[in-house]
Amino acid sequence: MAFVSGNIIASQRDILGLPVCDLGWADTFAFVEEVATMPFGQSVIAFLTAQNGNRMMRDADYRAVLERQIVLPDGEGIDLASRLFHGRSFPANLSGTAFVPALLTYLTRPMRVALIGGEESMLIAAAEALRRHAPWHEIVPIADGAFDPAQSDSVMERVRAAKVDILLVSMGSPAQEKWIDRHVGPGHARLVLSVGGLFEALVDETYRVPLGVRKRRFDGLRRFLFSEPGLANVRFLYHVLRHKLSGRRPLPVLAATAKAGAR
Repeated sequence: MAFVSGNIIASQRDILGLPVCDLGWADTFAFVEEVATMPFGQSVIAFLTAQNGNRMMRDADYRAVLERQIVLPDGEGIDLASRLFHGRSFPANLSGTAFVPALLTYLTRPMRVALIGGEESMLIAAAEALRRHAPWHEIVPIADGAFDPAQSDSVMERVRAAKVDILLVSMGSPAQEKWIDRHVGPGHARLVLSVGGLFEALVDETYRVPLGVRKRRFDGLRRFLFSEPGLANVRFLYHVLRHKLSGRRPLPVLAATAKAGAR
């Protein structure tokens, strides 16, 4: 349940029966850098939001996919669940739209980064935004999200031929996580991230949120309930309270020696 990479031991907290990683920003960056540069295996990262938590409660296949991936906490809802289940917040709110650009800044070693998803114009614009943001990396747009699902294997052959280190997939949840689970294998990239609305955020430049703002947790419940989409947040809170009141204990926080995300 836990994973170890080099000197970094990452515990996981049970959120509605799903193990969610328990690292701060610095340790997450260090861990991801290590797995992205490993000569073997593959690590797949997903982000758990309140909306995704709602989805996994009604979609057993989606939950099973997330259980096979490394899951990072994203949003006030997941932090609130951690406080209710474990008595403390996660060390960091690893929002996908903030995490990925920050990760590319952190990675000083030049990487080849492939992009899949979004509309064609958005894909190209997002690639240009990432080139400006971290020009030492090579950004390779592979395919927009309009391809026929039957073409998935041919799309991944293009990824394999590009010899990329990192693959970013933006198709929306749960489609992106399920598509990665079915079509992406170790020969395609060392690190794969399902990035949701990142490409749109890059184009709108809304991902440039100061780190100090991301660290503030004041008035978290109000923001959680009344930020968009509020209904999904309320539904997630219902699942959390129902789970807690049922008397089911969360899985223990564990740290064990295992190959991180190896596939």
